[in-house]
Amino acid sequence: MTNQVSSPSGNDQPLEDRVNNRSQRPTSDVFKTFMASAWAPDTSPLPAEDPAASFAATRRAALSAQFPGERLIVPAGPAKVRSNDTDYRFRPHSAFAHLTGLGVDHEPDAVLVLEPTDDGAGDQGGNHAATLYFAPMAGRDSSDFYLDSRAGEFWVGPRPTLSTMSARTGMPTESLDMLENALTKNSGPQALGGIRLRLMREVDLNVEALVDTSRINTGQDLEASDALDNELSEFVSELRLVKDEYEVAELQKSVDATIAGFEDVVRNLDAAIAHQRGERIIEGTFFARARLEGNELGYDTIAASGNNATILHWIRNTGSVSEGEVLLLDAGVEAESLYTADITRSLPVSGRYTEVQRKVYQAVLDAADAAYAAVRPGLKFRDLHVIATTVLAERLQDWGLLPVSLEEALSPEGQHHRRWMPHGTSHHLGLDVHDCAQARADLYLDAELVEGMVFTIEPGLYFKNEDLAIPEEYRGLGVRIEDDILVTADGAVNLSAALPRKPEEVEAWMAKLRS
Repeated sequence: MTNQVSSPSGNDQPLEDRVNNRSQRPTSDVFKTFMASAWAPDTSPLPAEDPAASFAATRRAALSAQFPGERLIVPAGPAKVRSNDTDYRFRPHSAFAHLTGLGVDHEPDAVLVLEPTDDGAGDQGGNHAATLYFAPMAGRDSSDFYLDSRAGEFWVGPRPTLSTMSARTGMPTESLDMLENALTKNSGPQALGGIRLRLMREVDLNVEALVDTSRINTGQDLEASDALDNELSEFVSELRLVKDEYEVAELQKSVDATIAGFEDVVRNLDAAIAHQRGERIIEGTFFARARLEGNELGYDTIAASGNNATILHWIRNTGSVSEGEVLLLDAGVEAESLYTADITRSLPVSGRYTEVQRKVYQAVLDAADAAYAAVRPGLKFRDLHVIATTVLAERLQDWGLLPVSLEEALSPEGQHHRRWMPHGTSHHLGLDVHDCAQARADLYLDAELVEGMVFTIEPGLYFKNEDLAIPEEYRGLGVRIEDDILVTADGAVNLSAALPRKPEEVEAWMAKLRS
């Protein structure tokens, strides 16, 4: 039954429809006929297949091999309300983007379904046939064309047809009207001849409701089904641990755009110094580059000057930017393919580091360089952190800041150096800034590096103003250096090496841009 609330006048108008009370929509048949007439036909040819399509097909084949005989369901997710009837810009779930090759703006409410087939009879000789379900463009003879503010072409611009999306993705497509039957037909316990379902959960509540209702109606145990769904989420996350050729190229595009954004920030640094909320000047400057060259920010920009740089996830960006401080800028452009960079530099606002700033900066750089030099296939991912933090602990000891011996600090029972470096040194990077987050520990933290992995190396030291365990000269200084690293067959490539890292190079780069 529709949820209704009676108004004082007795008008039982559904709540969800009341947002339209501000509109005065013509409803006459004459108007409807007029709106449907005299539109130029679309004579454009079908588009070429997207560059990502063949790579996505290979990823789906790996997924198919993992779960033969089961129906696999990966939603893109719905549009999300930002304020009343305005939505955030739509971004599909990363698993959906990875398995379809679709990036920006395609398609709210879409669902990828891998239907089980006989062994070898599916796509690429696999165990499944993939179909993409989405809401195609409403015809101009439909009232949705001009009334549907979320999907109508009059409101949001041209949208793909079933045939154009099929041409782009290399997959069969169907209207969302067919989804319920596609998800629920013949579902049931495998022991009774039914098809078992696996769903990417916490993406689309409507799809979850369809799947769970089908499971209940066919006598399946929901707790056991949750375990099946978790295994699917785990696998599609682990599938992204090694990047293919297309993904590496997209990550490099994101990195290059991000470097351009850092250059924009330095050019605009004087404006930031002059404004009481200079960090917002920094944030806005970088955002302009992200929207110009990519889809969006890969994550909220950290534009932290002075003591704010000691706050690891400072995204309020409300502070000033003052001469004599270090500006920690942690930012990344998300490409239209949705792959993101993640780079940090710690820049002297005046253009030159003070003696203490330079000393701390060099320690962090040495830690980053030590970890990078060790990268090669076969190294344990967790070793990167040990290598980097050992360098930092040694410097802290040299400066007389460790309250215990270096050996005790580095022991599992000690870790005193982590007071000033509390985060991890590396995380995988890709469609999500912290990519592959559902992967098992033995395939992430405890894994050996292999060719094609992409991750960050980002040591730092953070000395807060209120930290009485350190001399005053260190207080209010935060330094992090972060680069995006690709594992190669015999070592590594720093994808972000074009952005200066050495202190003297940073100073020269800033002077050139500001002049």
